[in-house]
Amino acid sequence: MSELPIVDTRYTQERELSWLRFNERVLEEAKDESVPLIERLKFAAIFTSNLDEFFMIRVGSIYDMTLVKKAHVDTKSGLTPAQQLAAILAAVGPLYKQRDKVVSQLETRLRACNICALTISELDAKEKKQVERYFRDYIVPVLSPQVVDAHHPFPHLPSKSLNVAMTLRRGEGQYFGIVPIPKSLPPFLQLSERGLRYLLIEQIVQEYAGEIFDQYQVVSKAVISVTRNADISPEDEDYDVSGDFRQHMRKVLKKRARLAPVRLEIQGAADEALLSFLCQRLNLAREQVFRTKAPIDMGYVYALEDKLPPESAAALRFAPFAPRFPMSLNRGEKLIPQILRRDALLYYPYHSMDPFLQLVKEAAHDPAVLSVKITIYRLASKAKLIEYLAAAAENGKDVTVLMELRARFDEQNNIAWAERLEEAGCTVQYGFEGVKVHSKICLITRRERGHIQHITQVGTGNYNEKTAKLYTDLSLMTANPAIGADAAAFFQNMSTANLEGEYRHLLVAPNGLKDRLISLIDGETAKARSGRAARIFLKCNSVTDRELIDKLAEASQAGVDIRMNVRGICCLRPGVPGLTDRIRVFSIVGRYLEHARIFAFGAGQDQWVYIGSADLMTRNTERRVEIACPILDEGIRRQIAHYVDILCRDTEKARFLDEQGHYHPVPDEGQPPLDAQAALMEEAVRQEPPALAASPVPAARRGLLDRLFGHRRRC
Repeated sequence: MSELPIVDTRYTQERELSWLRFNERVLEEAKDESVPLIERLKFAAIFTSNLDEFFMIRVGSIYDMTLVKKAHVDTKSGLTPAQQLAAILAAVGPLYKQRDKVVSQLETRLRACNICALTISELDAKEKKQVERYFRDYIVPVLSPQVVDAHHPFPHLPSKSLNVAMTLRRGEGQYFGIVPIPKSLPPFLQLSERGLRYLLIEQIVQEYAGEIFDQYQVVSKAVISVTRNADISPEDEDYDVSGDFRQHMRKVLKKRARLAPVRLEIQGAADEALLSFLCQRLNLAREQVFRTKAPIDMGYVYALEDKLPPESAAALRFAPFAPRFPMSLNRGEKLIPQILRRDALLYYPYHSMDPFLQLVKEAAHDPAVLSVKITIYRLASKAKLIEYLAAAAENGKDVTVLMELRARFDEQNNIAWAERLEEAGCTVQYGFEGVKVHSKICLITRRERGHIQHITQVGTGNYNEKTAKLYTDLSLMTANPAIGADAAAFFQNMSTANLEGEYRHLLVAPNGLKDRLISLIDGETAKARSGRAARIFLKCNSVTDRELIDKLAEASQAGVDIRMNVRGICCLRPGVPGLTDRIRVFSIVGRYLEHARIFAFGAGQDQWVYIGSADLMTRNTERRVEIACPILDEGIRRQIAHYVDILCRDTEKARFLDEQGHYHPVPDEGQPPLDAQAALMEEAVRQEPPALAASPVPAARRGLLDRLFGHRRRC
């Protein structure tokens, strides 16, 4: 037996356990008394959907590795796939118990607001009749119940579908019944107009399912849900490159629906016979079975929100906030001339996405515009952007859309949009074999007075008009000729399948981004070793790239001050004496999902600041097309520094990561309390320009990032 390779884990931690701790942070928001009750219940729902996707993708991937790469050793933890899987399953159980407790407490609190999640036993005689009638008239006709026996094989249970499973007895024989709950049914039945009294549909089916199997005695019954591995890649399948990639993706999606189970969830009193039967048929170990008292599927919470009693709705939800028009732009003037004069930065969701959409709309109708080129990863189900791109093509512009069909769980949506764009006359291209296109870049090319002009937009988030109201992201719009030339070269390279292109300013993965980041880290390391001040600030969603982690540790040991705002996974453990003790990592989980990526190196006039689409993950740096753009405009640099300053001063929603990989509240060091997201919302409202009025670029006040990076004010 060969020995496992030695992996240095002195300042690193296992990726999946780090993610589970992040998701526990989400659950903390469900416990936070400062958060309105329905919003707290939504955080419990977000925790649940996060965990669902975690099992489908990450646990699914590791499960596959236990079958084919048994000797593989994780570079951050030194664990084999089997050891990783065991550690994950052991860590998940306590999280279910936490969620059960939180949901129960929230439901109790909501009852005081006349919002009651009921059980069958709580119904009065009139309500019981109402439920029985609803079951008979509306539920039974769409059910497909089944007894599992020699003539009726165990049915395919789609991933995350709800089912009622039953142990049945007839005579001396034992049988098992399965009742799938159709997705066509609503998530709950509202019982009366008195407040909001409701029963979840799966509870109703579970209660009355015995009536369907009236020839049997019901021994036990429970609501169950199977989670299947969804970690399937189009590159894993045979594909003729000369064929239709859209058709290939449709086949991949059908196959995903039938992959192996990785988890079984049970709500209710399943007896030992039923549990053994399900584990055997689904080929699951007992460690992969999780019992829950809370609803398995918590998507009903979002439908519940729309039915809140008017008298209590305002107190139960966050105060409404509409993204604002940025102060730096004049809403009474066309966008193209404004961007030609100066760069502009949008910070979603504090700023509206409308200025960018307006820019594309103007381009569609501007006689001077020759072409519009864009990369798309995820879109909303309703997208004005598609309308404007289609209009541009219909108006004779050259419109090229590099559409990534492999955006996980958005594949079907992207296929539909690709077909719509092609119908309008757009040129639609797809990503590369083995490399996803995750960049966020749009290039508008104009010819005015015989001169070519480029307007480039580079962002940290998707062109998704829905998530732009929920995720924090940066979007730069610039007419800088050098950036435009790089963007033009990028799209030409993508069209010719050239991933080795060279760029003056843009950092483009998989070929150049990582090398440049390493070079910048090395530059700060060299400064620290020579006795000069050296600083690094990084903001991203995840940190897993072992090479970058080691470089940051090396920089810390040389004396570089490093601050990192990492929302989720962080395989780097900060504060380890002698190794990472100059690195400080904090995470913010709040009303909005932190999603922006910012990389800053150095101080003063020598500082480099980038925004981009890439996290510090190996998949982003080596297996995706990503773009990071330098911020060359000093006003925009000050603006970003101001935003980062506010994030760094958060005392309410921020948590610091310790050397063991655990999160802790910000220690009370006498600083005033600050919720960064709330402060940025207030600032956006305060700075919104009046309609039809021009506004100057705001001067950012001097704050933490200024002190860290030594920004100089100019007269």
